[in-house]
Amino acid sequence: MIAVIDYRAGNITSVKKALDHLHADAVVTRDPNVAALADKIILPGVGHFSATAILEQDGLRDAILRRIEKGVPFLGVCVGMQWMFDSSAEAPGTPGLGLFSGSCGRFADSVKSPHVGWNSLTCRGGSRLLRGIPSGSFVYFTHSYSAPVVQATAASCEYGGEFSAAVEQDNLFGVQFHPEKSGELGLRLLANFCDLPC
Repeated sequence: MIAVIDYRAGNITSVKKALDHLHADAVVTRDPNVAALADKIILPGVGHFSATAILEQDGLRDAILRRIEKGVPFLGVCVGMQWMFDSSAEAPGTPGLGLFSGSCGRFADSVKSPHVGWNSLTCRGGSRLLRGIPSGSFVYFTHSYSAPVVQATAASCEYGGEFSAAVEQDNLFGVQFHPEKSGELGLRLLANFCDLPC
């Protein structure tokens, strides 16, 4: 079972529809007891980084971390990926999970923010999540803050500077773009995640 975490800010409906299209066994939940039983976890994201604070209040942060420690695949989308880092300048008082070091920052003043629309990926190769998605593929973004490029960066994007478009390390996966809004390529990515071994 894939637990799609509802923290009152995610793009839940579109993600669930995409998973239903793939015939994935997915449930939308706010219940940490359900998350604690999940074979895979997806944390969608739309909106302000501070919205992730509710995950701590609801007991979901600990439930998610326990499953990650057990090797369960975790996919963070947009703000969900940013939450995997230490922090974000968007909400300095709200800690991230600290799975990847570094802080998410706002785009340079030289470009329009938010970054909305289709942009291309520079893939580094060897990614299980991006299997079958070639470098140069266009995916859909909408965000004002972005994650730094780190060792775990599986794909980057250029917009006022280079940022992490996807990260991958062991059972940890994150994408800054929205696979549920990225057409066939996005569905392929979600299918890749669904088939990852637990």
